[in-house]
Amino acid sequence: MAQIAVFAALLAALGLPGAITVGFSGVPITLQTLGVILAGAVLGARKGTAAVAVFIALTLIGLPLLSGGRTGLTALAGPSAGYLIGWIPAAFVIGLLTARILPKYPLVLGLLVNALGGIVVIYIFGTIGLVLRTDLSVWAAISSNGAFIPGDLAKVVIASVVAKSVHRAYPGLIRS
Repeated sequence: MAQIAVFAALLAALGLPGAITVGFSGVPITLQTLGVILAGAVLGARKGTAAVAVFIALTLIGLPLLSGGRTGLTALAGPSAGYLIGWIPAAFVIGLLTARILPKYPLVLGLLVNALGGIVVIYIFGTIGLVLRTDLSVWAAISSNGAFIPGDLAKVVIASVVAKSVHRAYPGLIRS
């Protein structure tokens, strides 16, 4: 329970630096995706997903924990709705696949797992959300993700290095 609370708090803290809106989609670049990737990679599918779900629940009841002081209701009403919703399955996928590469946590596999969950899964949900919440075509929604790729790749690398170190120091943190 404490690990879930700590990672929900980490997600909130990663929203403090704010957001940068780039491109034409109106979706901000934030550090909170790093917290989602870390939750799945460090805590595993069950606890990582629970941490992200607790954080989203707190934003939905009105706490301004999303970057820029936004609430979950504000985010769900805008173009970033799909990305926010995608955080939950992303943490689950990352946690599920991370359990399969333990106890060694090879860095290359960690990078692939975190990229699959932290980029591919979130972008799928985000693209669907953009199509439903804006007047963007499917291709324009997919193309708008290009602005996020460099930063998200950096987040994947950071999360993978941190997760490898954590799993080396605390083997058995994720039960398969």
